[in-house]
Amino acid sequence: MLRPLVLAALTLGASLQAQTDPGRLARADSLHDALKPAAEIAELQTLLAAEPNDYQTLWRLARAQVDLAKTIKGEHDYTKSVRDSVYSVAREYGERAVAADSNDAEGHFVVALALGELSLTRGGKERVKFAKTIYDEAARAVALNPDHDGAQHVLGAWHAEVERLSGVTRFFAKMLFGAGFMDRASWDSATVHLERAVALKPDYIHHHLELAQVYVDLKRYANARAQLALIPSLSDQDVLDGDHRAAAAALLAKIRDK
Repeated sequence: MLRPLVLAALTLGASLQAQTDPGRLARADSLHDALKPAAEIAELQTLLAAEPNDYQTLWRLARAQVDLAKTIKGEHDYTKSVRDSVYSVAREYGERAVAADSNDAEGHFVVALALGELSLTRGGKERVKFAKTIYDEAARAVALNPDHDGAQHVLGAWHAEVERLSGVTRFFAKMLFGAGFMDRASWDSATVHLERAVALKPDYIHHHLELAQVYVDLKRYANARAQLALIPSLSDQDVLDGDHRAAAAALLAKIRDK
């Protein structure tokens, strides 16, 4: 007779625990919006301790770890090693999220995001090694949610980065993955995905900057200037938006008369 009572108590406890999750996740999201990744991570770690395989917690932890890594600046070998290790932790949380739920876009997006940011710290050949996973995860996120502005951005940036590869690096990439895979990249696709990201979230600084950089690659300077001119009026939503503003101002000055 005791067993049904015990099961009922356990079920009630689990239900009460689940009811606390939305509030805790909301607090984590508010810390994300406030650009406080360390505090966000602490909040999410508390949740993860109670529910180690909770999808909603895992993908948010991956996102927060990416934000934390972005704040670690400097080119000293030790600094780069610490930053890369945080990006690697972000990737691990993202992969755990995908293992928990492979049918939601956020998990795939954060894996692509973490690897995309990590690849930017590496040389050409090392960067290429991440290319297929970044593409596959970003494309899967877009397939699951075409309105995911972050996934559209990562996919657009992937096309642009591959198009910018030197001939030697592109040859290495084709040897590694085959010509068919690398030939997927195009400036048209870079433009389409980044324009979609801007349309989905027009107040996000980095979308405008990345799109402007692609327009410059294509010598569409008037379009680039139009994107860059919007940035000063937008609020910060990313821990690197100070850097993005500076990069946008420098790029605008460079192409002002073109």
